[in-house]
Amino acid sequence: MRSFLFFGVFIALWFPAISLCCADVPSLARYTYTEYHMGVDVRIVVYAPNKLTAERACTAAFKRFAELDTIMSDYRLDSELMRLCSKAGGAPVRVSRDLFTVLQYAQKVAKQSDGAFDVTCGPVIALWRQSRKTHVLPLPEEIALARTRVGWRKMRLDARKRTVRLLVSGMKLDLGGIGKGYADDCAQKVLRHYGITCALVEAGGDIVVSNPPPHETGWKIGVVNATTTPQTPLLFFANRAISTSGDTEQFVEIGGLRYSHLVDPRTGEALTDRIQVTVIAPNGLTSDSLSKVVSVLGREKGEAIAHTYRKVSVFVRFRGTLNP
Repeated sequence: MRSFLFFGVFIALWFPAISLCCADVPSLARYTYTEYHMGVDVRIVVYAPNKLTAERACTAAFKRFAELDTIMSDYRLDSELMRLCSKAGGAPVRVSRDLFTVLQYAQKVAKQSDGAFDVTCGPVIALWRQSRKTHVLPLPEEIALARTRVGWRKMRLDARKRTVRLLVSGMKLDLGGIGKGYADDCAQKVLRHYGITCALVEAGGDIVVSNPPPHETGWKIGVVNATTTPQTPLLFFANRAISTSGDTEQFVEIGGLRYSHLVDPRTGEALTDRIQVTVIAPNGLTSDSLSKVVSVLGREKGEAIAHTYRKVSVFVRFRGTLNP
């Protein structure tokens, strides 16, 4: 799902390189596996009693990633998401529990942010993807036309029937700002099913961790946006999600400006303020989506919304203009 390459990674990870033992549990060894899913390298780090247990658990977790790709991808024409979009302007469509869960949460965030986060922004996202390829800005009339097909109020959900209705023909949903976080959450749930309670799942700029490694207070993760100094502070996390959003990897430079892959759904314009955001939250569904809210609204307004959620921390910094 290449659409999930929606922001650059600004988090450096540190892991112990040796197996560790816990006093109250059998000896646990560290295992790391990587597979390509959703347009990014997905890495899973687990502590398990043996290699067979680790492989079985991680194989199942990667299978869950693959399953979610067939549901949420906007690059695969046969995905459930694209089948839903093909019926835009028509009758309500019954969808899977996974897709409904993500869309329902997305609508909650969209309402709270007054549309600063909006998964119906697919038409304008498509324009800026093309600009990154051609190095030509979208025409104002192209953006204006795309915006007629964008707006979270144009999507109606029925929780009782688990249906989704897209009110305007030509609407296209893009889950690049929420899907990987949800997938990380789902992978952790699979790992717990296999008895793995100490794990890290990373997909692009989204990380979800469960219990800390043996003899550690948490997973040591360097959060670049937590400081303005060259040194990256190492923070400790357990049973948390960490999402980072910015323009380091995906952008286009035109006329002396760097246009981010992040787009303000309310205007259809790509961000140019070089903002970098890291959000810490109880789960990936929350951290992933809120990192986009803060990116679009800025520190003051974005943090005000983010802090209405329980146990959420926000780190923001600006990297300056392309040609200061």
